[in-house]
Amino acid sequence: MPNATLPDARKRQGELGQFFTPAPVADFMASMFGPLPDAVRLLDAGAGAGALTAAFVSRLCQKEDGVRAIEATLFERDPFIQDTLLKTMQDCRHVCAEAGIRFTFTIHATDFIHDMSALLTGGLFAATPPAFDAAITNPPYKKIGIDSVERRALRSVGVETSNLYTGFIALIQKLLAPGGQLVGITPRSFCNGPYFRPFREDFLSNLELRRLHVFESRNAAFRNDSVLQENIIFHAVKGRNQPRELVISSSSGEHGDIVTESVLAFDEVVHPHDTEKFIHIPSAPSHTTAKEIMAGLCSSLASLGVTVSTGRVVDFRLKNSLRQEPQRGAVPLVHPCHFDAGTVHWPKPQSRKPNAILDNDETHPWLVPTGVYLLTKRFTSKEERRRLVACLFDPDNVKAKWLGFENHLNYFHANGRGLDRNLAVGLFAFLNSTVVDQYFRRFSGHTQVNASDLRKLVYPNRATLYAMGIEMKSLDLPQEEIDELVTNHLHAQK
Repeated sequence: MPNATLPDARKRQGELGQFFTPAPVADFMASMFGPLPDAVRLLDAGAGAGALTAAFVSRLCQKEDGVRAIEATLFERDPFIQDTLLKTMQDCRHVCAEAGIRFTFTIHATDFIHDMSALLTGGLFAATPPAFDAAITNPPYKKIGIDSVERRALRSVGVETSNLYTGFIALIQKLLAPGGQLVGITPRSFCNGPYFRPFREDFLSNLELRRLHVFESRNAAFRNDSVLQENIIFHAVKGRNQPRELVISSSSGEHGDIVTESVLAFDEVVHPHDTEKFIHIPSAPSHTTAKEIMAGLCSSLASLGVTVSTGRVVDFRLKNSLRQEPQRGAVPLVHPCHFDAGTVHWPKPQSRKPNAILDNDETHPWLVPTGVYLLTKRFTSKEERRRLVACLFDPDNVKAKWLGFENHLNYFHANGRGLDRNLAVGLFAFLNSTVVDQYFRRFSGHTQVNASDLRKLVYPNRATLYAMGIEMKSLDLPQEEIDELVTNHLHAQK
């Protein structure tokens, strides 16, 4: 392997979207495969140093299920690890020989998306696309531009996606033989991200989802890498008939860790009438209870006369109009850092964020008239106590005619204006309740709380929200009291 400093290696990995699979995770992934034919055609796209193929081979060599041959096809375009990959495959051949299994391999030092897209569209001398019995993959995680080479290649085979990892999965799916199995580790973002809807539809139309595994910590699977996304492992089979049930499991990601499993109806994971095809993954019994409670609600934000939007002020676009402290001609600029005990406390002295924004011809289109607004943080992680953090903006506490809501928060409003106070407080209680937090964790695995996610939630009816708002005398109630108030009203609504 060519010499490279650690910073250089990290930079290169970041440019390629590489995150190498730890041995315990690789072994766990290999264990997910069901029965295989006696001659297995294996695909490892984005093979890295070959850890996944090695784990797959090791598992088959330990089993006595009649596998007599493995033909591995691997793609890895990083020249710095190809020597290591070659050595790993040679080791696999030796291990297989000892187990009486014939092992052959082909390493392609080329771009998987480019080559396979061309092959599927009839390029490369119209060669017949391979049909694999098994695929194991940790694809690169990297956004791809709307007019990038990768994006155009994927579009040529009918794949529309914004990230390399979903592009890899979509191509792998097309290369599987009927009944072929796919085990992959990817970010969880495809389960509900709005930009991944076309991918979810394609995935669920062509692959039968058999198992989903989640990690208890966001960075458990890739402890040595800067992974911001929560990762999941999935096992799917090429076919068009979804199973009635699937396995949901979880673990810490450590070697030898206990894996907990539960079996859920498929319709509980992908709701049959959900046009967005969100994939809900309960990782605790409380998440299932939350789903049952939320199933009794039927109001949408639209039916309540409420809209949720992302904060309109993007600081770098209006940088010249930002002010660190209030001054004449400026209006409050609200950031998540102004959230305090359920309400907005503004201004925040010595804040790293600007407290105000000038009201002028450039900025005024991005401001909102004062009023009662419900705000939520846009960025939270699964390790935090709450994924949903709601806060009330009270115009009695912050005197101003116009306001700016920064882009790192969402705001609930009534056609661009403030909400009725009791309705806003009722929504505050509901969104800050444990049951809604647990329900949200079923389908959101990335660090964002998007306005689209909040629109997809079901809500109590208007009368119930009003009743909650009237009963809630203080916004700074203990969590237990908020939960009791919300639970009592939700049961009463039924």
